[in-house]
Amino acid sequence: MAKFYKVWLVFDPRRVFVAQGVFLFLLAAMIHLVLLSTDRYNWFEQAAEKYGSAEVVVVD
Repeated sequence: MAKFYKVWLVFDPRRVFVAQGVFLFLLAAMIHLVLLSTDRYNWFEQAAEKYGSAEVVVVD
């Protein structure tokens, strides 16, 4: 563990941090979409039931 700093000699820190940021963003988006697909944790439908929702008309 004392020589762990040598990992940055192999990997470019900028690319590692950019890749980590992209991965974390995609993971967060996936978690939110999974939660929105469930009945228990869909906060959009819960808010619509609690506060009422306007009727949406789709015109083709």
